[in-house]
Amino acid sequence: MRQHVNPLSLVHQQPRPLPPPAELFAHPDQPLVLDIGCARGRFLLDLAPLESHHNHLGVEIRRPLVDAAEAERIAAGLTNLHFLFCNANVSLERWLADLPGGLLQRVSIQFPDPWFKLRHRKRRVLQPPLLRSIAAALAPGAELFLQSDVAAVIEPMVALCEASGCFKRPAEDDRPWRASNPLPVPTERERHVLAQGLPVYRVLYRRNHAAVPALEHLELAAGAAGAEGGNPEIAGLAGKAGQRHR
Repeated sequence: MRQHVNPLSLVHQQPRPLPPPAELFAHPDQPLVLDIGCARGRFLLDLAPLESHHNHLGVEIRRPLVDAAEAERIAAGLTNLHFLFCNANVSLERWLADLPGGLLQRVSIQFPDPWFKLRHRKRRVLQPPLLRSIAAALAPGAELFLQSDVAAVIEPMVALCEASGCFKRPAEDDRPWRASNPLPVPTERERHVLAQGLPVYRVLYRRNHAAVPALEHLELAAGAAGAEGGNPEIAGLAGKAGQRHR
């Protein structure tokens, strides 16, 4: 069971300077993959050896999980992987802006905490400033992958991405949800959900050439998505899922 952490609490609103890739990886010029909300890190611990030609960074708001993941990474001798403790909506914007152009190849947000009630929308992980930072850091063709087992969680995320105009979905992907995970390993939560015969809602985006929109535009879109679940293409199609944790 995943323990909720309130990202709006004072302790999590303090910015944390994050080390640059040169201080995190043995070969910092390798393409970079970022997993936001990596939890205990087992997904990246499985993925990093398979994608040794990429560097992998997991960020997580629960410090004990980060400490445990880092200890396991060090024991495994994985120099293309690192875990950092931070609130993504407070500390990632500056870090993403400082990345060399073209370095970031993929961002994933998988099974985030289910803050789907309207009054909790400011606690959701994919806030407009963070999406703008991701869009600015991703070169055309680079990927953003979203998945959740709670339709009411992913629908506002999809609506916000669509409203940004910065992303396109592969033409061959099923709508409203991609049928399979494009990554070579699943998360623990994904395995658990699928073993119960329950649905996983997935969307793969690729960055297009559109300019990053003004923050005010995305704030308005986020408000609409929070109230309605957002995207006309997906509204009402997935049904409601109960609260389940990564």
